[in-house]
Amino acid sequence: MPELLDIIGQDAAIGQLQRVLAGERQPHAYLFAGPGGVGRRTTAVALARTLLCEQPATRPNDGRFPKLPKEAPLRQACGACAGCRMMDAGSHPDFQLVYKELARYHEDADVRKRVMQDLGIPVIRSFLIDPANRRAVQGRGKVFVVLEADLTNAAAQNAMLKTLEEPPEGVRIILICRDAEGMLPTTLSRCWVLRFGPLPRPFVTAKLVEAGVDSAEAAFWAAFTDGSVGRALKLAGQGMYEVKRGLLDRLAGLADAGEAELADYLIKATEKLAGEAVAEAKAADGASLAKTLASRQAAGVILELIASAYRDALTVAGEVDRPLVHADRPDVPAALAGRFGPTQLAEVLDQLAEFERLLWRNVNPKTVWDNVAVTCASAAALRL
Repeated sequence: MPELLDIIGQDAAIGQLQRVLAGERQPHAYLFAGPGGVGRRTTAVALARTLLCEQPATRPNDGRFPKLPKEAPLRQACGACAGCRMMDAGSHPDFQLVYKELARYHEDADVRKRVMQDLGIPVIRSFLIDPANRRAVQGRGKVFVVLEADLTNAAAQNAMLKTLEEPPEGVRIILICRDAEGMLPTTLSRCWVLRFGPLPRPFVTAKLVEAGVDSAEAAFWAAFTDGSVGRALKLAGQGMYEVKRGLLDRLAGLADAGEAELADYLIKATEKLAGEAVAEAKAADGASLAKTLASRQAAGVILELIASAYRDALTVAGEVDRPLVHADRPDVPAALAGRFGPTQLAEVLDQLAEFERLLWRNVNPKTVWDNVAVTCASAAALRL
């Protein structure tokens, strides 16, 4: 399990964290914000290991973090004490990951039966607020890491405000989210915010190639995910490259095949991906993933793929000196740029963003995909 100083590509964030760990007063609530798959969860667990370690190791900075003094102490878990061994085994009694699927372990049968689309009060109260107020088993405090804090609804965020602001002694809470501004201001004001940036694309590409992904596909996912190893590995593992290729073939041939075929492809691809996601969640640990949520997530990726192609086309049309995301299929952006001018391409991108918002507002998916196909074919600015 990586320690704090083993984490690669996030020196700015880890340096700030080391500065905090060396201070006399440390936050009791953190918020790690940034894209998925860049090390937020890994860092949160490594921080938890350090906080729960019986004898944390220190060594001088010696230039590792340029913004810290050379002699500044760098701290991380020792990796050998009983606390570290329990963390390695996933059995530390004072460490808790909090996520929406914990609902299936709730004492209330009605809660267990629900398919959770957000992180609500039942989970927050039973797996964070209540246990935070119980005495630590090992005596070094407790650490709670809340995954997908973006999905914490307003009622649940309000319920945990007191715990965030005045937790029992020794309790530390780490919220992980994509966009800090998406959290309630009252939640943000009680947390120390640490932002994580994208990882270098060559680094992500190399990691995917190490995992057995073809080099051209690896380079595409590194660009598409904007430097997220976790997300790139996930999309590659889901076979999304074939979906991407089929999608680009249809975008390039829209003038001949027509929008009906594209709409049909989009509907079937979304249903297939959603079904696979639900089955994967069930097979992994028995979790129930709402088909509606799975469909929205799959639709979001497909819309993102479409938008990336039109964004590349805008790069070509505007003769902008910027690498193409679809560098493995430069013919498609070129074809789209030949069909539409920069203004029309920008309108398509605006409309695609609107379609994604509509999908999250329970608009009929078929109606949305029909409109997506028309927009892609004609750059028509439709409104549902």
